[in-house]
Amino acid sequence: MLLPVLSFTVISGLIGLSASTELRRADYTATCQKIAAAVSPASKVYYSGSPQYIDDNEHWATTGSQPSACSFEPVNAQDIGIALQLLGEDQTPFAVKSGGHSVNAGFSSTPGVQIALFSFSQVIYDSDAQTATIGMGLIWDDVYSQLQQYNVTVVGGKNTGVGIGGIVLGGGYSYLSNQYGLSVDNIVSFELVMPNGTVANITSSSSPDLFYGLRGGFNNFGVVTTVTLKTYTQSQVWGGLIAYGSDQWDAVNNAIANFVSTVTDPKACLYSTTDYVSGVTTILTILFYDAPTRPDDIFDEFLAVSHSAQDISTRTYLDLIQTSPTNASSGLRAMFDWVPIEQFTTSMLEMVKNQTLFYGKKVSESSGFLISYDIIPLLPSLYSHSDTPSAFPSSRDSGQGYSFIQVYYGWTDANDDEVMLQLGAESAAYMKQFAVDAGQDVANALIYPNCAPPGTALEDMYGDAVSTLHSIRSAVDPDDVMSLTGGWRF
Repeated sequence: MLLPVLSFTVISGLIGLSASTELRRADYTATCQKIAAAVSPASKVYYSGSPQYIDDNEHWATTGSQPSACSFEPVNAQDIGIALQLLGEDQTPFAVKSGGHSVNAGFSSTPGVQIALFSFSQVIYDSDAQTATIGMGLIWDDVYSQLQQYNVTVVGGKNTGVGIGGIVLGGGYSYLSNQYGLSVDNIVSFELVMPNGTVANITSSSSPDLFYGLRGGFNNFGVVTTVTLKTYTQSQVWGGLIAYGSDQWDAVNNAIANFVSTVTDPKACLYSTTDYVSGVTTILTILFYDAPTRPDDIFDEFLAVSHSAQDISTRTYLDLIQTSPTNASSGLRAMFDWVPIEQFTTSMLEMVKNQTLFYGKKVSESSGFLISYDIIPLLPSLYSHSDTPSAFPSSRDSGQGYSFIQVYYGWTDANDDEVMLQLGAESAAYMKQFAVDAGQDVANALIYPNCAPPGTALEDMYGDAVSTLHSIRSAVDPDDVMSLTGGWRF
C-alpha cells in the first residue's frame, strides 16, 4: 500500500482483550521473571513504563498491538531457546516481532511475553558465496543500505519500514521478482531455534521438510533468528513516484493496461494505488526499471499524463524503495486482503475505480480514514524461478495468479472493526469473481498469507499443502509450544 463472514471469536480478538486475559496478564509476569533469571545478562526483560517495552510492543497498525506482561529482547539464539522452554513449561502465551507490520490482532503481539528480535541486526555479505546473512530484527531499508556499499542487493520488501520476518517467512513479492522470483525462492538457509530450545541451521539438504515449511509457513516451526539469501549485482535504478488527480484516472488506467499487455522486459515493474482519503481520490504510481536509464519506449505513457507531483530520477535502489509513503498511514487500525488475477485489462481497472469510490464512501460513514486498492502487475513467469517447493506458494501451476490487487482499509475506531473487515472481504470477493467471470483462471488461486484477513481458512492460503505442513509442525513441535504464539497455525 502506498499510502467471508467473520466469527464472533475472531472479531472479539481483534477488538480487544477479554476480561479473563486482563486478569491473567499479571500471572504471566512470573514467566517473565524466570526468563530474566535464566538467560545471559546481555538479554533483557522489560516491563510497562520503559521506553524499550513501548518499542517492543508497538506495531505499524494499532490492530496489531496489545500490551504484554513484559517484553524480552534476546541477544542470541541460545537465550531464545531457554525462553521457549520456560514458556512451554508454564504454558504462557508469547509473540515474536520482527518489523511489526502485521495488522492482524495477536499475530505478532500477545498478553504474555513479547519477544522482540531487534538485537538480531547483522548484515553479513559473503562475496564468494554471493549471499547475505540477515538478522530478523532489521527492516529492509537497513539491509539495502548496508548492501549497497558492495553494489549488491537481495529480493526483499518493496515498501519502506517493513520488517524481514513476514517477507522471508511468508512469500515476498518485490520489484525484482520478475527477474529472480519471490524472497522465499532466494533463501539459502535459516538459523532456527527449535521449539525444544535447540538451535539448528536449516537448508534444503540438511532438513528438506523444515526448509519447505519455513518458506511461507511463518513461525509454526520455531523462531528464526537469521536468514541467508542469494545476492544480485545492483546498479543504480531509474524510477520513482508520480501522483495523479482523479481527473486523470482513466488516462492512468489506460497506461497500466497498455503496459501489462505489451511490456515483457523483466527489469520493468510498476506499482499503482488508488487511494480514497476523506473524500479525495489520488492515484500514486511507482515506476521502476532495474538500470540507471530506461528504454525509451517504456513508461512514456505514464510520464505524458498530466500529474500533480513527480519524483522520478536515477537513484539507488534504497532511495527508490523510500519513495513509497507507507509510513504515512501508520497508527491506524487496519486490514489487508489479496485478490490474485492474471492480467489488468481496462475493464478490470475500471472496476477497481468503481470499487474505490463505492467503498471509500461506505467506510467514510464510520471511522474509515483511508482505503487503498493497489495494482501489482507481474509477469506470467513469476513462479518459474525456483524448482524447490515451498509452503507458499504451494502451487506454481497455472491458476495461481501472477498479478494482484492488494486491498487496504485504515480506520480509527475499534468499534468499527467488524464492519471494516466485512466491507473489505465483500469487496475482495467481488473483484475476484469479476476476474473469474472475465475468463481469468483464478477461481482456486491461493491468497497471500501476509495480506490475508483474520478468519481466512488455511486451505485458502496453502491449498492441499495444509496436511503436509501440519505433519511437519507436529514432528518438530510434539509438545505444541508454538501454539502459544499467534498467526496462521497448522
